[in-house]
Amino acid sequence: MSTTDPRLRALAHPVRLRMLSLLWSAPLSAAALARELAISHALASQHLRRLDAAGLVELADVRARRGGRERRYRAVRGPWLTEQQEGQPLLAESLARNLLDRVAHRAPGTAGVTTDAELWVSPDAWAAARRRLHAIMTELHDAAQPPHAPGTVRVGATLMAFEMTDPPPAAED
Repeated sequence: MSTTDPRLRALAHPVRLRMLSLLWSAPLSAAALARELAISHALASQHLRRLDAAGLVELADVRARRGGRERRYRAVRGPWLTEQQEGQPLLAESLARNLLDRVAHRAPGTAGVTTDAELWVSPDAWAAARRRLHAIMTELHDAAQPPHAPGTVRVGATLMAFEMTDPPPAAED
C-alpha cells in the first residue's frame, strides 16, 4: 500500500483535478460535472466519491430536482497542492496533462502569459516571489464564478514553483 497522502492520490488524476477546480467556484452535482467535463454521470460520481473520501470536497446541499434529490458538492478550501512534498511526480504529471488539454482550448488571438524558469535567486527573493505567486493564484480562485456564468471568460492557469537541489557534479572525462 502506498504511503502517499490520500489527497495527493486523489488529485493525481487529471479529471479529479479539473473537478476540484470547478467545485472551487460553486457547488455542483455529479450530473453537472459530467456535462461540464463531457464524461458519463457514473464516471463523474465515481471521481466525486474519491474526492469526498480524500476530504477534498464536502456536501454543500441537497435539492429536490425532477422528483429526485440532487446532491451538490463544493471544494474544501485549503492549500492541498502547495503543501505536497511527497509524490510530486504524480501531481506534476496530472498538472501537465491538464495543461495540454487546456492549451488545446486556448482562445485564438487572446492575451496570455507563458514562461518557464530555472533560476538562481537569493532566499529572500524566492520567498517574496513565492508569496506573490500564491497571492495571484488566490486572487484568481477567489474571483472564480460558476462555469459559463454570464460575463465571464474561461481561464486556465497552472503553476508549480519550487526550490530545487543542486545538480550532481558533471563526470570528468
